[in-house]
Formats: sequence, structure tokens, C-alpha cells
Amino acid sequence: MHSVAGKCVEFVVAGQVTPAVVFESGLGGTVDWWAKVVPEVATFDTGFAYNRPGYGHSDRASTPRDGDHIVDELRGVLREQGINPPYVLVGHSLGRLYMQLYARRYPREVAALVLVDSTHPQQFSGAGAPENWPAWFRLLFGLATSDVAKQEFDLAPATGQVMLALPPFEGKPVIVLSALEPIWEASDLARDANAKRRDIALLHPGSQQVWVDSGHGIPLEKPEAVIAAIRDVVIMSRAASGGRGGSAVSNHPSNDHPTATE
Repeated sequence: MHSVAGKCVEFVVAGQVTPAVVFESGLGGTVDWWAKVVPEVATFDTGFAYNRPGYGHSDRASTPRDGDHIVDELRGVLREQGINPPYVLVGHSLGRLYMQLYARRYPREVAALVLVDSTHPQQFSGAGAPENWPAWFRLLFGLATSDVAKQEFDLAPATGQVMLALPPFEGKPVIVLSALEPIWEASDLARDANAKRRDIALLHPGSQQVWVDSGHGIPLEKPEAVIAAIRDVVIMSRAASGGRGGSAVSNHPSNDHPTATE
């Protein structure tokens, strides 16, 4: 636990090597989703996973639960902990939207992306709109989802629009891990959801898409696929920077972080 701007944030960090690998969980997810991944990443890099405001033991935030606020809060936590860019950003499900928004807003702070069965920026439009979900799933979603998660869900389409309005993240490694198991049973909704899975890679010019024999919970079901993808992009990013790999954590965080290009 650490206080950032008067709010307590729960996180785990392990390792002392750059570029630091920063994990963002999906809707309702906590650091537990990365329990099989972070320890392995810490053997060759620095891993940082945290609970967004309102999850786990992290305090709730008073700000809206849209991507812009979540990205700014994450940057604040990293700065407070002296974990300096560039970062390898890893996002699962809805966390992918936040990580891609981060990369598009601040491309100079990002060394690479790993997107794990990501939410499409237009996931909940068209055939994927909630009104087209099976009634039983709408009921289950309503009962099982916290107030904070519902706020994030409601603002996900707006986050997707903001993300798509920014220039694509290009010229650096991007690996897209997609689950082979269909999201829904055979239906128009299933075809739409799985078509959007394929389209994720098209949003990232030059990306590599890897299909994983898994359901949506790849970090828990097939953590080795996530670890391998992270290792690959870390190797590529280090090669691009001339093989440099120093400390990712400083006791004196710098205020001179690179800013996004306009």
C-alpha cells in the first residue's frame, strides 16, 4: 500500500531491470489475475501490477472512471514509486483499452505493448451492444459487477472513441494475444465478438497476433503464453535501444518524463 495524492493504492513490484513491465487488469480484475505471470517476469525484468481505485484494498477515486483519468492515475503511481519509462505495457480485456490509450497519448514513454484478449474499442457497439446480450448474462453481469466496474463499463465506449481519435502506436513491438475459445455460443453476438478479436491486430500496424488455446482468462489459464510474449517484446525493445538494461526503479523519481508528441 502506498499513498498517492492522498489515496492509498495497492500494488506489487519486483525486479530492478528496464524496461519495467506494467500490468493493467480487466473489468473487475485485481493483481491476482497476474499471480502466475509477475513472479516469472521478475526473473528477467521488473514487474509492476496494481489495483485501480476501487479494487482490492485501493481507495476509491472521486474522479470519473474513464480511460483518461485511469491513465493519469497510473502515471502518477509510477512516478511516485520512481519507476521510470519507457514501459512495456500489458493489458488484459478492458485493461487493454487503458494501456493502448496510454501508448497513444504518451508514445515516448512506451517501449512495447502486449494486449491480452483485449476489449475492442467498439466492443459494445453494433451486435455487441448490451441490449443484444442474452437476458441471463445481463442479469448475471448486473448482480456480479461492482459499482466501480459498472462505471468503467459505462464509460468504455467513450474511452474507445478517445483512443481511436489519437494516432496509432507504431514503430515499436506489439503482440496481440487472442483466445481461440469463442466468447459466446453460436450466434450473431458470437460472430461479432470474435470478428472484433481478429480486428484488434489491424488497429496496430506491424503487430503480431498470436492465437492461444484458451478462454478469455489467458493470464490464469495460459500464463506461459503471456510470459513468452513479454519476454519477446522485452528482447526486441532492448535490442532497439542498443541492449541497455539498467535499473527500472529509482529512489528519486524524475520530473522530466517525456511527453507525448502532438
